[in-house]
Amino acid sequence: MSKESRFVSVWDAIEDTAQQAASMRARSELMIALQGWVKLGGSTQAEAARQFGITQPRMSDLMRGKINLFSLDALMDMATAAGLDPHVTLKTLRKSAGEPTTV
Repeated sequence: MSKESRFVSVWDAIEDTAQQAASMRARSELMIALQGWVKLGGSTQAEAARQFGITQPRMSDLMRGKINLFSLDALMDMATAAGLDPHVTLKTLRKSAGEPTTV
């Protein structure tokens, strides 16, 4: 019988370290928010790219979800340029229950 592992997110399962998983979680949340902002705003990729201060090919990379091409800093800058208010929420894992709690 195999032992089942449970993870808080997919990033915890596929990344080598907790630090890498945390960075990928934050980057993916920002990318999803930015993609949604572009789609809901009805702008073209070229218009959104100008607002974000990036090139249209870079915007295409964002919309295609090429997460490894974007740093956390770059995504935070784009979110701010879009008029969003990105922020970081810290959570601590309780050792006994494994449930996250906000700090």
